[in-house]
Amino acid sequence: MKLKMTCVAVLGALGLSQGAMAALNADEIARLGDDLTVWGAIQAGNEAGTIPAYTGPVEPPADYDPSKPGKRPDPFADEKPMFSITADNMDEYADQLSAGTQKMLQQYPSFRLDVYPTHRTASYPEYVLDNTLKNAKTCELADNLLQLSGECYGGVPFPIPKNGSEVMWNRTLKYDQYAYESPAQTSTLVDAKGRVIETGAFEYWQTFPHYEPGRTAPIDSEEMLEYGRVDWTGPARKAGEKLVIHDNVDMLNIGRRAWSYLPGQRRVKLSPDVAYDTPSPAGGGIGTTDETQVFYGSQDRYNFELMGRKEMFIPYNTFKLHDESQCSAEQVYTPNHMNPDCVRWELHRVWVVEATLKEGKRHIYPRRTFYWNEDIYAVGMADNYDDAGNIYRVTRTHYYPFYETHGHNTHEFVVHDLASGGYVRQAYTPADGNMMTVTSAEEAHPARFYQPSSLSRGGVR
Repeated sequence: MKLKMTCVAVLGALGLSQGAMAALNADEIARLGDDLTVWGAIQAGNEAGTIPAYTGPVEPPADYDPSKPGKRPDPFADEKPMFSITADNMDEYADQLSAGTQKMLQQYPSFRLDVYPTHRTASYPEYVLDNTLKNAKTCELADNLLQLSGECYGGVPFPIPKNGSEVMWNRTLKYDQYAYESPAQTSTLVDAKGRVIETGAFEYWQTFPHYEPGRTAPIDSEEMLEYGRVDWTGPARKAGEKLVIHDNVDMLNIGRRAWSYLPGQRRVKLSPDVAYDTPSPAGGGIGTTDETQVFYGSQDRYNFELMGRKEMFIPYNTFKLHDESQCSAEQVYTPNHMNPDCVRWELHRVWVVEATLKEGKRHIYPRRTFYWNEDIYAVGMADNYDDAGNIYRVTRTHYYPFYETHGHNTHEFVVHDLASGGYVRQAYTPADGNMMTVTSAEEAHPARFYQPSSLSRGGVR
């Protein structure tokens, strides 16, 4: 497929070099908060009027009850699709469809994109914006683009990215929240025969220390990037298992450490394989660990080339998927792909990054193409290729904003296996359950909650 890129136009207009690693100059910094948002997105809408200007976070709908923070009614429930894209008319929109989306339209006659009006719902607190402006002046990359250098703070590290690695670091240091939790997340596999199988049910907690409100210190090169904890409640074979993940800012020398508690053995053990192309723990055989949320983990196995910024259709503001009155659990799952009636697509600008495997490195995906939303770097898609150069799997996030506060849920994702015809939806909240809730700095779990020693407490089933 021929992609209509804007790499030369956009990067040339900004006076940028794809290989540059230094912080921004004064003229570039002056654009942040002017014709660019503070985080580097184009402030204005597009010429066609199909992408609006950024005007601020979405307002909660009238039926939102602040006493029920885990329930977020759809603020766009009254909107109808403007049009649908199918295999019959996909050629009209080819420049705005990823290669993987086009492949799915060709392969699955029942697949379609219902395209809704675009709403730019990014929401950043003031301290994250302030830190982003600091980063523009002082944050850099070193050691083959695998480590932070200079002074980097809890914000977007590279608001005007100059190479693919800077875009990927923007994703790695994404802002969702300082801390959040989900009492009932689920992963569901729909196999090639259309059978719906629960592959995981769990409680989940995550904390990002560098986004602690009130923090003034820059990110230390050896500090913890994030803590994550999973307590499995189902299916029966996994109930009682626990997992903690420590991701370090230093990807070269420290990287990720993970520990698992196995109730059958009543012991905690180091789990070094929870990374890279190890099969996803709740994927049911579909997807890799680093395919979590499209990309999750160290960047050391790939070279990342920035191809430019372009307009593309991506899933966005997917409240409908979590609203039982609009799309019940029985409706969501159809063979080969999720029910198109339940998935909202919008037109947004994305950064396109080509990842190619480094010489001497191994991964089941030798090539990957990432599409990251310009407003929220953890929202996007990926086309993952096999050794023969065919699209093997297509991964997408299902994003919605925390409109009762700042921040975003970029956690939920779906992986389509085009070789088998199956797919898996991971880390989502069932339509009849409570969505992910934000945890204040005062309520967030301390670091000891994420330590291996905490896993065995109460872990016997």
